[in-house]
This record gives sequence, structure tokens and C-alpha cells, in this order.
Amino acid sequence: MTLRTVFRTFVTAALVGVGLLAAGCRKEQQADVSSSAPPPAASTPAAAAPATGNPAAPAAAAGGAPATPAAPAAPAAAAAPAGTAAPVGAAAAGGMADTTAKLAAVDWALKQDEIRHDPDGQWAADATASSSYSDATGDAAWSPKQATGEPNVDKYADDGHAWAPKTQDGGIEWLDLKYARPVHASEVRVRESMGSGAVIKVELFDGAGAAHTIWQGADPTTQLNYLILKFKPTEYKVDRVKVTLATNLVPGWNEIDAVQLVGKP
Repeated sequence: MTLRTVFRTFVTAALVGVGLLAAGCRKEQQADVSSSAPPPAASTPAAAAPATGNPAAPAAAAGGAPATPAAPAAPAAAAAPAGTAAPVGAAAAGGMADTTAKLAAVDWALKQDEIRHDPDGQWAADATASSSYSDATGDAAWSPKQATGEPNVDKYADDGHAWAPKTQDGGIEWLDLKYARPVHASEVRVRESMGSGAVIKVELFDGAGAAHTIWQGADPTTQLNYLILKFKPTEYKVDRVKVTLATNLVPGWNEIDAVQLVGKP
């Protein structure tokens, strides 16, 4: 073997060794990049948006005793694949959402019960209105009298146990309520049960029949709930409350279940 052949063999072996070393370095670098990516974070379920849609025209009055509305169900956590433990964070978030919803439902129920049994509160004994659906009178569904007495609409829906004006989106309508005991009023609670948010003014009447506007503005009420108005006790005694609505503000039927007057003799 000549010296040139030995030199060529040595150079070839060296080049092959360098190539293998470089390939090994590239493979190690690719593994590092691949393994350095963080695992995907567990996503928290988003709260479902409430269903929307315009209420149907009034139908037959619903019967039966009212029930407390159930709290919205918390979104269920996705099941983990077989043999894989569910992410602790996601489980905790689901449990917290469920607990929060239940506490909110309890608070809501307690508030309804507190209002219903307020010793200083009284429900209307009689009522008249600017109009009523199907010109209803007396005990008929959607008549003004349906807004007297304690609340008896159990969910946010079109219900003949509440007063409704003759037409929907017609503009200004009013409900005038009378109470058995004249009191120095300090609060009015309007229970809205359909198309909530359309009240624009509430007036009190003194013994001489003079009107006193205690509130006028934008009604923040949503769903089945009360528009609660608190104010300094009146110097005059009140046994009459008038609630004015702009029914074109909230599309569809606007209905009032009951109105409570709060005050002391």
C-alpha cells in the first residue's frame, strides 16, 4: 500500500466520523426542541349563553302552585380518556362553578321569601290599568286583578296569572294599584315576570289623591325579578301606587305579577 493510498483512507475515515457526529448532534437538538414544548393547558368550560327569542303571544293561563326557579346548571367537565387522570384544575373549576350556581340560587330563594313575608310589606287589594290583553276584566287571565295579591308566577314566561297590556310594543301603558292600609311608604317592589325592563315611572298618591313621582328612569330589571325602589319615608300616607311602562322599550309582552308597597302606619 502506497503512502498516498494510506493518506486517502485516513481522510475518508475522518470525514465519515465527522458526518456521524454532526448527524448525532442534529438528532439530539431536534429531540430537545420537541420535548421542550409545554403540554397543552386544560381549558375551562365556557358558560353557556342564555337562550334568546321573542315570547309567544299570551295563551291559556298556567295553573298549579308556584315553584322556585332552578339555578342554571353548571357546564359538565369533559370526561378524561380511559386510564388518564382528569386534570385537577379543571375538576376544581367545575366544582366551583357548581357551588357558585347553587349559592346564587339559595340567595335568590331567600330574598324572594324575605320579600314575601316582610311584615312592613303589603300586596295590592285592587287594580286598574290602561288596557289588558283581550280586554280582560275581573279574575280573567291577564286582567289588572292578576297583579293583586302575592306573587304567583313561578318562572319568567308569558303567564295569565300576571297583568299584560292589550297589545305588545304599543307604547305607554300603566297599572294603578290600591292597598288596604295607608302607610308612610319607604319602598316599592315591582315583580316583573315577562318582558322585564319596561317600567319608566312609579308614582305614589297621598290621601288627597295628589300624585308624587318617586322614581323615573331606566329600569334595570331582567328575567323574573323585582324592580326595587327605596326612598325616604313619605310624610304623607300612601294607599295607591301607579306603575307606568313604555312597552316599546322591550320587545314582546311586558307583564307584571305583583307590586308590594312597604311602609309603616
